[in-house]
Amino acid sequence: MIDETLLEAELKMEKAIEVVREDFAGIRTGRVNPAMFAKVMVDYYGAPTPLQQLASFTVPEARVLMISPFDKSSLHSIERALRDSDFGGNPSNDGNIIRIVLPELTQERRKEYIKVAHRKGEDAKVAIRNVRRHAMQDLDKLIKDGEVGEDDGKRGEKDLDATTKKFVEQVDEMMKHKEAELLEV
Repeated sequence: MIDETLLEAELKMEKAIEVVREDFAGIRTGRVNPAMFAKVMVDYYGAPTPLQQLASFTVPEARVLMISPFDKSSLHSIERALRDSDFGGNPSNDGNIIRIVLPELTQERRKEYIKVAHRKGEDAKVAIRNVRRHAMQDLDKLIKDGEVGEDDGKRGEKDLDATTKKFVEQVDEMMKHKEAELLEV
């Protein structure tokens, strides 16, 4: 019972880490990263479709991204979706591919992105702590119902605290890495 509760909590914490990793990938640094466009949805024949499913990406230079649609008829829809998104570049369409040149990041913009990264990191830590709180409630219920001994329950709580600490440290490390990446000129 305790092991199941701890395993479930660890899986949920891993999901929180995965979400923050995706969020950090979407925050623009000085280099173009196709993951920045992971949440861009394109109106493809009336259905919102993720851009990654409609095109391939190449990065010929640090600030240039070339998007080659699999279906050339979707070129204008992709271009419209990119214009509506807030990534900061202006897409140009040559009839076959879309080229995006992202402007240099200003120091002010970098600081804004650092604040966004910290906010997303704090959200992940809150999610991890919420998972911990729910798992603790489950462990307390197991002890109260007499399904496990008090010593086993306390040992489970210590294991849960260690797991929580490990995941919070991972988020802190990811935040530190992203901040250094953003400050890099």
